[in-house]
Amino acid sequence: MKFRIALIQMNSRGDKEDNLGRALAMVKEAGREGADLVCLPECFSYLGPQEDTPRHAEEIPGPTTERLAQVAREYGMYVHGGSIPETSGAEGTVYNTTAFLDRDGSLLETYRKIHLFDVDLGVASYRESMVTLPGDRLVTVTTKLGTIGLTICYDLRFPELYRSLALAGARLILVPAAFTLYTGKDHWEPLLRARAIENQVFIAAPAQFGASEPGNITYGNSMVVDPWGVPVARCSEREQVLMVTIDLDIVDEVRAKVPSWDHRVPAIYDLG
Repeated sequence: MKFRIALIQMNSRGDKEDNLGRALAMVKEAGREGADLVCLPECFSYLGPQEDTPRHAEEIPGPTTERLAQVAREYGMYVHGGSIPETSGAEGTVYNTTAFLDRDGSLLETYRKIHLFDVDLGVASYRESMVTLPGDRLVTVTTKLGTIGLTICYDLRFPELYRSLALAGARLILVPAAFTLYTGKDHWEPLLRARAIENQVFIAAPAQFGASEPGNITYGNSMVVDPWGVPVARCSEREQVLMVTIDLDIVDEVRAKVPSWDHRVPAIYDLG
């Protein structure tokens, strides 16, 4: 199964309408270029001061996903909505949520980020849980392109999640991200390649790049990694639509060469 995937790299900031306008323009560009699936980065609609995130949250389906749905219908392509702040019903608290839209614009699935970025890097501290609730559900999407696994950013550091998605049938796993420059320069590519190699799947990671309010800097380097662990395409340091042809038959070829799936002994693994 071959298809064209478009990764959208953005430099989102605190102006939601401006972010949405640029995102929609790039989604349409991907549609004109013949994308079968277009993927946005994490926090594409708003990446400003964390304390203001709840003010920009909305329901799913809602205004932002409907605008994406219109483009999906116009071009007959799947749209993976990176992530936006989703209102949870609890005052001041949101989920960091992906919406995955069918080619007719209907909502196929949502995924709420499970692992929240609560870290102290020394140079900076982050507490995503201050305004965000964690999700509690592993999500794959069944499409005409194949089964696709959904994750978000910090999830990348938890190999159990990726193995679970692969065991559930995912041959392509998406990783929309806003990886910090500090961690990204050392960890982003090695982690993406590791998740691809150990699960023998394609990894597609659309990311944020550059400075955003209030001064955070994201790493960018959106990329697609094949099941052998080789990055096959990468964004430069700018907003960009990256078009890549994916052949899911390569998954079977790699698994035949290195049959590690057949050598698993799950009965003796301690996954506690």
